[in-house]
Amino acid sequence: MVDVPGNFVITRRSPLRRRLILGAVIVLGALAVYIVYELGRFDGGYDRLAAAQQRVELEVQIEKLQKANRDLRTRLAELDTIRVGSTQERSELARTIGELQAQVARQTQDLAFYRGVMAQGGENAPAFKIQELHITATDKPEHFRVRLTLVQASRPDSSSRGSLVLTVEGESAGSASTLDYGALTGGKQQEQTFSFRYFESIEQEVVVPASFHPERLTVEVQSDRKTVPPLTQSFLWKLDPA
Repeated sequence: MVDVPGNFVITRRSPLRRRLILGAVIVLGALAVYIVYELGRFDGGYDRLAAAQQRVELEVQIEKLQKANRDLRTRLAELDTIRVGSTQERSELARTIGELQAQVARQTQDLAFYRGVMAQGGENAPAFKIQELHITATDKPEHFRVRLTLVQASRPDSSSRGSLVLTVEGESAGSASTLDYGALTGGKQQEQTFSFRYFESIEQEVVVPASFHPERLTVEVQSDRKTVPPLTQSFLWKLDPA
């Protein structure tokens, strides 16, 4: 404090004190604003404790929903696995049923075929009969596959044994020519033996040179019993579709 002439008194306050007072005023002002804000929200129906409790409940509900979502995803994955397995099982079952149906159809055809053979039997019937004959091309040039079904034409009481030979007649170099069984098999076979009671499917691969134009295929069946006459039957050389 300094005495100044004219009765004036000048008081100097410390800067630190002014800063403290200013800080206190600011804090009190901010506190007052917050109190007014909270009173406004309270007057508007906002309850802080209720909001906090609701937030906790919502978080719990969110966690439950997330857990339920995870469970549903897991269940969906299991159902997808079951669906894939069921599809494979249905495919396998359908394939098995198809194979069984095809087998039943083949057996039905064989049964009808055998009944037809038995119905044609008689005292004057030949000992053998060629029921079916098919000629197909192979993947090898000049190679062909002959398939035939040989049956006993009369009611069989024992097995039949004998031999079978194939002959191809046609044209070569502008003249008639014949390929015997040895030529058709490249000298590997001169005949093919058989032994059956009801019927037998015989398959033979033959070689026909490109210069040879086949016209007829002749099958000669000879029984090992002297009392049974041989069977000779010719077929047009006609290739079946592959």
